[in-house]
Amino acid sequence: MPDEISGASLLVVNARLVATCDGSRRELPGGWVAITNGLISGVGASADPPPAAAETIDASGCLVTPGLVNTHHHMYQNLTRSYHPVVNGTLFEWLTGLYPLWSRIDEEAAYLSAWVGLAELALGGCTTTTDHLYVAPRAGGDLWSAEIKAARELGMRFHPTRGSMTLSVKDGGLPPDSVVQDDDEVLADSERLVRLHHDPSFGAMVRVGLAPCSPFSVSPDLMRRTADLAEKLDVRLHTHLAEDPDEDTYCMERFGRRPVEQFDEVGWLGPRSWVAHCIYPNPAEVTRLGAAGVGVAHCPSSNMLIGGGGFAPVRELRAAGAAVGLGCDGSASVDCASLWIESRAALLLGRQRHGSTGMTAREVLDIATRGGAACLGRAGEIGELTVGAAGDLVCWPQEGVRYAGALTDPVEAWLRCGPVSARHTVVAGRVLVAGGVLAASGVEEKLRSHAAAAARVQGLP
Repeated sequence: MPDEISGASLLVVNARLVATCDGSRRELPGGWVAITNGLISGVGASADPPPAAAETIDASGCLVTPGLVNTHHHMYQNLTRSYHPVVNGTLFEWLTGLYPLWSRIDEEAAYLSAWVGLAELALGGCTTTTDHLYVAPRAGGDLWSAEIKAARELGMRFHPTRGSMTLSVKDGGLPPDSVVQDDDEVLADSERLVRLHHDPSFGAMVRVGLAPCSPFSVSPDLMRRTADLAEKLDVRLHTHLAEDPDEDTYCMERFGRRPVEQFDEVGWLGPRSWVAHCIYPNPAEVTRLGAAGVGVAHCPSSNMLIGGGGFAPVRELRAAGAAVGLGCDGSASVDCASLWIESRAALLLGRQRHGSTGMTAREVLDIATRGGAACLGRAGEIGELTVGAAGDLVCWPQEGVRYAGALTDPVEAWLRCGPVSARHTVVAGRVLVAGGVLAASGVEEKLRSHAAAAARVQGLP
């Protein structure tokens, strides 16, 4: 029987399969999903009569899943995609080469990069995303509110984080003076943004987190004070951790301890935190992170392209109790923002590490939905198709040449076949992508403006 059969605002019907990603991992052939007032009001199989609805989407030939959740991103970096002088550098070389360009970012550039980045994610089946914006150019303005404006215009569920860097080159860090602030400036603006934009209510469209960039870009004191502020404001904490072998060397030389030990030392080892990459924890550190309830954003494409060549211990972290989600990472390191690509990469890397049973498409789907929801502190609210959860879903087409012969398992086919983008992306019951096309108007105008901003940031005529 269906979960509910009341009237609805939006009804998605005739799915090849509805993968609910609920606690029982139910899969409903020929299923339907109803959404009312932004929340899921019913889920049923083909034998269950669907409710009447004001609007109906025909999902014939589609796998329907919860919207994918992106747990780590740097959208401003799409202003410097594939920047030639640094594309083959190490992480530290890449960063030091790009910081001078990023010092030119202002509110307009932040708005345009967020608008384009969010649109790109929606086209790829993402419905909730975080963003880690950690540069603060002098006279750049309120970059974070500019991003939030773009998210509200497009209708994406957004978790921006107030990033920060306080240690410049003169302090032994990597960035130039032009993009760092002092501790008091960071903390005051962090509190301002939370009080201005953060919505703690169920189904919220905007939630703000606090996110010092990394152990080598801020002081231990700022990490401690940020953790205290997050506790006071009841918001989440995010940073990069165990991303590169150079980070191990830096932390041992500067602090006399490994990155995860330093993470604990400054008061971050707890369930309020989720971290990006986490490629290089040793087995004991994996156990500590899982026991503490720290979430991990797995960024497989970035890790292969620029993250030191390591493999994040995804299965080990999950077994230890850590929530693991997926992240696109920066648009100047990965150069595209597709959670489908990240999902397929996670499948392939899992098998590279552990063999043919090392990862399945269903595990990856769980990571990309429920895992991401847990990282963002929204388990049971997003990342699943259950009555009362947020009305966020994706219809993935499984027709045509790419899916010819894929008859037995739509979930495995989702990642084994393809590539594929969303046919329809729905956020809070609102259709953001319809028939593979962004519903928002003015896309070409935004792209022209973005091109001009990117040229300015890169110092091009």
